[in-house]
Amino acid sequence: MTDIYIAAGLRTPIGLVGKQFAKEQPEILGAKLINALQNKYPAPIDQVICGNAVGTGGNIGRLMTLYSHLGEAVPALTVDMQCASAGAALSVGYAKIKAGMASNLLVGGIESSSLQPESVYASADWRQGAYKVAQFSPDSNSPFAMIEGAERVAAEYGFTKEYLNHWTLRSHQKASRCQEQALLVDLILDLPGASDQGIRPRLSSKVLSKVPPILGEGHVISAANACLTHDAAAFLQLSSQPSAFKLIDVVEVAGDPQRSPLMVVKASQVLLAKHGLGMADMTAIEWNEAFAVIDGLFETHYPDLLDRYNIFGGALAYGHPFGASAAIILLHLMKALEIKQGRYGLAAIPAAGGQGVSFLVEYNQEWCNAN
Repeated sequence: MTDIYIAAGLRTPIGLVGKQFAKEQPEILGAKLINALQNKYPAPIDQVICGNAVGTGGNIGRLMTLYSHLGEAVPALTVDMQCASAGAALSVGYAKIKAGMASNLLVGGIESSSLQPESVYASADWRQGAYKVAQFSPDSNSPFAMIEGAERVAAEYGFTKEYLNHWTLRSHQKASRCQEQALLVDLILDLPGASDQGIRPRLSSKVLSKVPPILGEGHVISAANACLTHDAAAFLQLSSQPSAFKLIDVVEVAGDPQRSPLMVVKASQVLLAKHGLGMADMTAIEWNEAFAVIDGLFETHYPDLLDRYNIFGGALAYGHPFGASAAIILLHLMKALEIKQGRYGLAAIPAAGGQGVSFLVEYNQEWCNAN
């Protein structure tokens, strides 16, 4: 069967809600990114597959494509897997090329928490009223469902607030060093006045300790150890033509919707087992740390591999623009493999509703040397 390669990729800077992209429609931001990606790595595109979680609907990926320079003849579709929406886009793109339905695709996602519309349930719906957080489980329609899920996992694993805050500090320290050394600069679209706004070089344990738990006393999840809301876009060019990065496989899993963070572990383990590999075979690993609970899970399961994990920092520092996050961590994984000159890398992301997506990437240094 056809092998799948990641020919190129690019992301925007990641903005805090209400800040640098406060008035920038995500479809416009995404179109700018696509244009830049096409200028940098020109290729005929068969289709655009766009992840989006909290946008205006109406196939926003198609609207974005029409705003871009691709032209009206390039079809586009939008997929929603909440936090893993870009992961679902990658999965669909992977399958389409495998099936011979396409040769070159743009896959990724866009998100604007700044411009997230407020939805209202229909008058006949018992849930009634306005809402910003959708219902993810039959057992609950709580607006704090994701936080409650992280609390359950933290309690089951014995993670304390102080332990989780430690991971936040670690993430910001890594991201600050990465930013100082400009390690990701070739992955980020240069937009005047824009940067990765969430990174805080002067963050301290003392500051983090003062942030109260979101659900009140007796809980451990706070705004200090859960990522904030963000705006960004990220896309990759998937191709059947050989290049340095082969996308070996994509796996989607599901489980308990009340414990969504656990799906990052399941997605990783299922993918590795499928290919007869272990986490120790990975040179670089990226898990989307929407909560520091994710980091705690990694240390619990793979305590000897922390030097390979989220080496540039993670979502606790950069942010979690839901529809784009899976593409962002995959881009970071590719850069980590390039820097470390390793062969295999794994990226994984859990999603609301108890789902997860993981990716296995192989880096071919010999191809780079020959091309």
